[in-house]
Amino acid sequence: MPHKDDSTEDPSLCANYLKALGDPVRLQTVRALQYGPMSVSDLALLLEIEMANISHHLRVLFHANIVTTQREGKFIYYAVNKAFLANRSVAKSLDFGCCKIDLRN
Repeated sequence: MPHKDDSTEDPSLCANYLKALGDPVRLQTVRALQYGPMSVSDLALLLEIEMANISHHLRVLFHANIVTTQREGKFIYYAVNKAFLANRSVAKSLDFGCCKIDLRN
């Protein structure tokens, strides 16, 4: 029997991804990040959301492993986890193995 990727076998893992993306602000955040890494302040400005609010949503996305972080000096930049990018240049979809999310607006 062929070996399958764990994400296709574990419905709770897939549900975790979908739950994290189920909030409109988090989906907007991932769509904004599809063009490249951004800081909390960049996202707050772009999405016209309080910094505390966007920080909360980024934390949820980070714990779901949908976004990653990189520190540059005193700033932390968030980016879409490259493991899920279907198209490496500009993310048009996220491929979790169990399902694919289309990011086109």
